[in-house]
Amino acid sequence: MISKFILRIIGWKNIESFPLHTLDKYLVVVIPHTSNWDFPLGLLSRAAIREDIKYLGKDSLFRFPFGYLFRWLGGYPVVRSKSTNYVDTVVNLINSKEKFAVCISPEGTRKKVDKLKSGFYYMAHGAKVPLILCSFDWKKKEIKYSGPFYTSGDYEKDLPLIMQYFVGIEGKNPENGFTY
Repeated sequence: MISKFILRIIGWKNIESFPLHTLDKYLVVVIPHTSNWDFPLGLLSRAAIREDIKYLGKDSLFRFPFGYLFRWLGGYPVVRSKSTNYVDTVVNLINSKEKFAVCISPEGTRKKVDKLKSGFYYMAHGAKVPLILCSFDWKKKEIKYSGPFYTSGDYEKDLPLIMQYFVGIEGKNPENGFTY
């Protein structure tokens, strides 16, 4: 497969600790998101593992002239400028499909943030789907996918367990990473 070949040529490898194809629905959480290069790397990784994982992105990406391309690549726009009940919209979207996987970066930006946006957690919990934790480690050139993490409904209790997965992971611009 060409995407695996490209990843190998540029020195990257995918590490799956669970056969994602056995899940009908899940939400992929990618941390850290520190560079525009995370997007094409994610597309390559998605193709290499042969999973149809959609993604959530800021609404400005989906405007003319590139909106069609980002939708064709599996994107769903997120309107961040106002409260739109986006969590409920994504929960309904997941529940409306027989098989559906979607990716989100809970940092919400490529800049340094002090805390994650919690919507990813409530999307997974509301849709009763597991989180798949995914890290892009630019230092080791590894893209790692965890096994399923099922939320308890207690964000404050679950967040440290989720964040444990990302300890030591370096983004392309590590100073901008949430875990830095």
